[in-house]
Amino acid sequence: MLAAAGIGSRRRGEELIAEGRVSVDGFVVREQGRRVNPETAVIEVDGDRIVTRTGLVHLALNKPRGVLSAMSDDRGRPTIADLLTEFGGGGGLFHVGRLDGDSEGLLLVTNNGELAHRLTHPSYEVPKSYLVEVSGPLRREVPRTLRAGVELEDGLARADSVQIVDQANGRVMLEIVVHEGRNRIVRRMMESIGYPVHRLVRTRHGAVYLGTLRSGRARHLTRGEVGALYRNVGL
Repeated sequence: MLAAAGIGSRRRGEELIAEGRVSVDGFVVREQGRRVNPETAVIEVDGDRIVTRTGLVHLALNKPRGVLSAMSDDRGRPTIADLLTEFGGGGGLFHVGRLDGDSEGLLLVTNNGELAHRLTHPSYEVPKSYLVEVSGPLRREVPRTLRAGVELEDGLARADSVQIVDQANGRVMLEIVVHEGRNRIVRRMMESIGYPVHRLVRTRHGAVYLGTLRSGRARHLTRGEVGALYRNVGL
């Protein structure tokens, strides 16, 4: 099972077990050839969760501007399913939260509905990072105001952190981190303090970063990324 999960060869799995680096359901295992249920067992190597349930898919997608965060659209508009043809065209997949049509960047996609639900639920406080471009100059109190919270029509919204990344040619680039998933929350926060967003790119969701993934392309998450996401939400 360790070999099938990408840890290495069967021999390498045996070595890890002998070294006491493998645990099952919270207990270190040194017994070779122990049988476990891949659908229910919680297996960790060096403290990192190894997902062994069969048939699970975990993807990172760089959603372009103008594409809907949906698997289908009655009006024929482009959706993320159009970008996932090499992964089965989105059949049985869930997008984790959404990015509005004018926004772009990292969107997680999986066929594990419980994982998708937990990653978007505010109680698990999974952080998401955004690069946000607005017109300058930026008032000095803006980062402090966003961290303290601004009142929106559906309640108070706070940024976990705010950093000024760049200022040039009358534009300001901010990095804003939030852990909520309310609709268009970052755009609405900026609009509420007088800074409509010109461009918004999600660059991180939990342990997964957009990195150099090209616009419109998707990739499988690494074993470490998957394990970190499951650990973040208690799965």
